[in-house]
Amino acid sequence: MIVTTLTLLGSLGMFLFGMKTMSEALQKLSGERLRGVMRTMAGNRLAGVGTGFLVTCLVQSSSASTVMMVSFVNAGLLTVVEAIGMIMGANIGTTTTFWLVSFFGFKVSISAIALPMMGLALPLLFARKPKLRDTGEFLMGFGLLFLGLMFLKDAVPDIKNNPEILEFIKDFTGYGLGSTLIFFVFGIILTLIVQSSSVAGAITLTMAFKGWIDFPTACAITLGENVGTTITANIAALGGNVQAKRAARVHFVFNIIGVLWAITLFTPFIGFIERLMPGNATHPDHMPIHMAAFHTLFNVFNTALLIGFVPHLARLAERLVKDSAIPARDHVAYESPLVPHTGELNLAEAERDVQRMGAITRELVTGFTDLFENAPADPAALELRVKAFKELEKESDRRAIETTNYLLRCTSSGVSEATMTRVTAMLRVVAELEDICDCGYRLVLLAERKHRKQRQLPEEAHKQVRDFSQLLLQFMDFYSGRLSTGVPSSDMETAYQLESLIDGFRKTLRKASMQRMRTSGEVIKAEMLYIDILNNMESIGNHSLNVLQSLRHGS
Repeated sequence: MIVTTLTLLGSLGMFLFGMKTMSEALQKLSGERLRGVMRTMAGNRLAGVGTGFLVTCLVQSSSASTVMMVSFVNAGLLTVVEAIGMIMGANIGTTTTFWLVSFFGFKVSISAIALPMMGLALPLLFARKPKLRDTGEFLMGFGLLFLGLMFLKDAVPDIKNNPEILEFIKDFTGYGLGSTLIFFVFGIILTLIVQSSSVAGAITLTMAFKGWIDFPTACAITLGENVGTTITANIAALGGNVQAKRAARVHFVFNIIGVLWAITLFTPFIGFIERLMPGNATHPDHMPIHMAAFHTLFNVFNTALLIGFVPHLARLAERLVKDSAIPARDHVAYESPLVPHTGELNLAEAERDVQRMGAITRELVTGFTDLFENAPADPAALELRVKAFKELEKESDRRAIETTNYLLRCTSSGVSEATMTRVTAMLRVVAELEDICDCGYRLVLLAERKHRKQRQLPEEAHKQVRDFSQLLLQFMDFYSGRLSTGVPSSDMETAYQLESLIDGFRKTLRKASMQRMRTSGEVIKAEMLYIDILNNMESIGNHSLNVLQSLRHGS
């Protein structure tokens, strides 16, 4: 008994590891293209269904694709309405795994396919080209998946030689709707335990193939698996914002609505599948294909039924997830072991944080300019304004730490070389933007000291600070517009010219300040503060150039 149990667990482990390897390899092979599809996603709900279907077919994991969709909603790149269409498509896309397993796993000799495929994958794993290595990982994962399924089929006891198993299951049959609900709940629990609807589906297909369960029972379990798989996206959304939670909740509601009508029409729906598909559904050899048809048609019909009610589903999500005064964390849950690895696809959230840090740099420099020229006379009001800028600087520090950790977690299980290059560039950009924020806040403190200590500078110096600030803001706008698009080589020439102009401007102004100090010793303290301002502004220029260089290397 112990050996049989361990063999079953080992078979499931091989199947799950093969699925994980295959999914991650597909993400590395198509991650940038998938992100591009997501970024250009239009509000057309039919296009959303098609995109969700395509993405899920490519990564072969509805959990991975829905977590990615929640991540994009969290990053503000998708609205909840757009995500609903994609979630519908993901539900249809995940049925392709059922068809693959039903056909290849039970209709043909698995070892005749899996072992040659793994043999083909072996030399590719040692290739120099990343694409070839990723292809090798995909083929190896594909082979492991079906070998795991083969071992699972062999490990599950045959019902003819173990009739006592059927007696146990019979205790839960014969109750009509009650039996359907019991096995529906079993499907939910099974999916929660293995945390993969694909693995849960493979177990259900195997039980049906071995004669443990009949066709209606298998269909009831499959309905439960459709609901159980929604838990992953809801776990991921726990750390996200309100919109991310709403997108995840819609996934759950969508599947629950489908289950309600499917259970209500359970007997005629089962009869329709039996008439539609060739072969006898009571025969174990035909049951896997019938189950795949049930799974597909359930999701297709559910999508057709509800696609016209997408705005209503979005409003229902708003009622289920109220706006909260408590700020959420910036990213969907990535550290949870229950969430599939989707680092290749989740970089959108890090991009969103980098863009926000770029906006903070501009807010601080703009705030310094305004404070330098128009500080309030009331010391309490001045302190209040400085405190607001301090909060901005704290936000930049927090985002820098969280974004850095998030990027490192995204790459922890391996990503493509192109993505790793991009992540390395983003890590450097984050560090440079944090340094710019620090310089911006130091400028604010210098402006505050100027008014608090009543340091008087000539009007000429005030005009020079304004001109210098405008030059800096021009440079900052230049890099901010390229944080998400990358930097072509033609733009680097402009960047070098701007940085050189800033250096020359600082040197000229510093000489003018030194000249004023030589002619009037009374203004030394004010001029030293002025030179500190110039030095910090030049540092911002240097860091701005570093940002663009990093973006260029990551393009």
